[in-house]
Amino acid sequence: MTDTLVGIGAVKAASEILGDKWTPQLLRHFINEGTLRFCHLQDLAEGINPRTLSARLDSLEAEGIVEKVQTSTSRCEYRLSQKGYDLVPVLQQMQTWSEKYGSTIC
Repeated sequence: MTDTLVGIGAVKAASEILGDKWTPQLLRHFINEGTLRFCHLQDLAEGINPRTLSARLDSLEAEGIVEKVQTSTSRCEYRLSQKGYDLVPVLQQMQTWSEKYGSTIC
């Protein structure tokens, strides 16, 4: 048996949450902006289809990464939970890696 630096289960769990095109970008907006309404988030994430945004928010809420807060009978806002804020170092490392190697990726 060999020791590994990163276990397959850990990578798989993180990839299931962060492994699509939009989720890391949405999380970045939450980190930088705080609490956001759907329309504002859609404006920030240029090019995202409303159905895709809704699906990503539902998924992040189900995972406990984003919290949905009802602000009135017809409006709600979204914000990161503590579990979501715990992803900040992961996204910062992604940024560091991208700054170092991003220009070499086709």
